Amino acid sequence: MRVFTHYGRVLCLLLWGNALSFIGPLTLSVHAAGSKPPSSLFLQESGLGYFSPLSLAAKFPDDLEVTDYCLKLLEVFGHRNVALVSCLVSSARPVRVCQNCYGAYNSFNETYMNITLSSDKFGPENISCEDSLIRSNRLLLLYNLYSSLTEIWGLADCTSCLTPDRTSLSNSTLYFLASLNTTLSCFEKYQGNHSELCTECRDMYKGLNELYSSMQKNTSLCIDLEDAMNVTRHLWSKTYNCSVPREETVPVIAVSSFMLFLPVIFYLSNFLHSEQKKRKLIHPKRAKSSNSLMNIQDKFS
Repeated sequence: MRVFTHYGRVLCLLLWGNALSFIGPLTLSVHAAGSKPPSSLFLQESGLGYFSPLSLAAKFPDDLEVTDYCLKLLEVFGHRNVALVSCLVSSARPVRVCQNCYGAYNSFNETYMNITLSSDKFGPENISCEDSLIRSNRLLLLYNLYSSLTEIWGLADCTSCLTPDRTSLSNSTLYFLASLNTTLSCFEKYQGNHSELCTECRDMYKGLNELYSSMQKNTSLCIDLEDAMNVTRHLWSKTYNCSVPREETVPVIAVSSFMLFLPVIFYLSNFLHSEQKKRKLIHPKRAKSSNSLMNIQDKFS
């Protein structure tokens, strides 16, 4: 029995040695094909070796390369795109998009215009930066990024709050912001006593509201001013429970009262007119009867 056990162990060792001698050259041949592969591969240093991932060539032929000038524009466009998005997100609440981000938007827009208008900067085979960066594939990545941010800027209507050259806030916008800050300072001063707040801050709030209405008629409002006024009105009416008597309520009440009593006036005048008409109809009959009696008396006499 011990003899069979001994021969079994020898046979296992022989088979294991043959297996190692077969796998060893395969492993060495795979390692010799290149340097040590990255540790992120799912098959690490096992007996089966490594599998290298496929990748695109590091560089295309010269006739397909983009010029250094276009690559520089692409890099600047990327940086300014990130700066604009970061500014928009940080100015989302409270809304300060137009006040804080018009500079970033101008720079972003200028870079995109430089790409589309760089007709004098051609690469190989006379390909412009616009063709190589924007129209080179169906994704149109730069165009879609630019269109999305331009659409957001248009929805905010920021040009209404800027000067014609779009380099600073307009005078009407600055005046409104100053009036707004004055009103909010009054709210903060008397917020402990709402009744006093409604009395002391009424004129400021009324003036701000009238200014906003006039700017609304002149289409001089951007999203910053609209949101600021909505918040201020909510504070005035909901938070502090204040109200401002409107001047147009007096004529409205007068007209409503007149319309309410108009049926009474109509029926009263109709009644008086009918009574007067009856009197006029009766008067001639009395006169006729008296004349007939006088004629009869004259005959008998």
